[in-house]
Amino acid sequence: MAQATRQVKLTREGYERLQKTLDQEMARLAEATRILQEQMETNSDTEDTGLEDAKREKMNIEARIEELEDTLARATVIEDHEHDGRVELGAIVNLANETTKKDMKVQVVSAAEATVTGGSLPRVSEDSPVGKELMGRKKGESFVVNLDNGKQMKYKVKSIDY
Repeated sequence: MAQATRQVKLTREGYERLQKTLDQEMARLAEATRILQEQMETNSDTEDTGLEDAKREKMNIEARIEELEDTLARATVIEDHEHDGRVELGAIVNLANETTKKDMKVQVVSAAEATVTGGSLPRVSEDSPVGKELMGRKKGESFVVNLDNGKQMKYKVKSIDY
């Protein structure tokens, strides 16, 4: 239950994407409700799977709306960064993958923000293995992430921007 009241920190862009997603889900709910109403009025067969599918789809949309509304109600938009040169939520980090010898640029965000599609950069949740290791790091620091398959990836923080 403590999870339900936990504050969620979001970037401005992430907050706007969540709000846009909520608006889209509300439009989907109106359409799903209309379709369900039509099927209930025209269908006399009690075993029609289309009617059950429509009910299930409407319930899934309602659950997603409830989740989005809860996240937005608990959201605090990250405005100022007092990061002292360290990685915090909202940071755009240029990482060198020392295992594959490739660079990548990611934005560190909350788990709620990481699940919403859109945005210009790949997002890494603060709760992910890479995100957990990144939080609080400074430019030039290296770290190792242990993957589920037993492999390890080594990264170096090349730059941090906000």
